[in-house]
Amino acid sequence: MEKIIFFGLVIPIMAYVLYLGGMAIMNGFKSKEANRAEKKEAESEGGETSKTSDEQSSNLSDELTKLNDLKEKGIISQEEFEKAKNKLLNN
Repeated sequence: MEKIIFFGLVIPIMAYVLYLGGMAIMNGFKSKEANRAEKKEAESEGGETSKTSDEQSSNLSDELTKLNDLKEKGIISQEEFEKAKNKLLNN
């Protein structure tokens, strides 16, 4: 009698749980692929201009800091520093 209950109830319930788990995993893969396609499309549309102004200003300040460090260490002269700074600020 116990075997009938086991095979009649537990096995179908386990099969259903496995089915639900498989469906959840497949939905996750589909969502991940959709996000990847969206990101790729946005990159192709925006290209390099998709950088925000915060990223650009952060990059500019980093470059100016590096130039200033080189000038303070005596690796480049004041004139070279001014030229490089003007080049960065004009681009």
